[in-house]
Amino acid sequence: MIIGSIVDGIVIDHIPAGRGMELYRDLRLDNLDCEIVLIKNAVSRKIEKKDVLKINEVIDLNYEVLGFIDPKITVNFIRGGALIQKVNPPLPELLTNIIYCKNPRCITSTEQELAHRFRLTDRESGVYRCLYCEVRAERR
Repeated sequence: MIIGSIVDGIVIDHIPAGRGMELYRDLRLDNLDCEIVLIKNAVSRKIEKKDVLKINEVIDLNYEVLGFIDPKITVNFIRGGALIQKVNPPLPELLTNIIYCKNPRCITSTEQELAHRFRLTDRESGVYRCLYCEVRAERR
């Protein structure tokens, strides 16, 4: 398979295999008017298989989403055909409207305009809890 190189853009690498389309939706890449390539189940030296997103434009990324999906994701910024910066997004301390509280008694269930906010409570295992009712968030 031949996929052209990027002159100015972003390559999101080391996405866990099978999660690339989820990341595509969460980052709202469908709203962009540029070339975007999703490579699924690519062979990797670091992990057995991975997904890769290539975006042929420099855009602002939501690092909360990237860090939440997997802090081992690598974001490569390309300018003039050369790698200029490599970033690994950390697990975010606070998530807003990225995951939603499943507790039917939570205030977010009755107050529709209230933001769903989750706080990182256990960095080792990546556990998030609702800021309002303390229910543990289910990992996707």
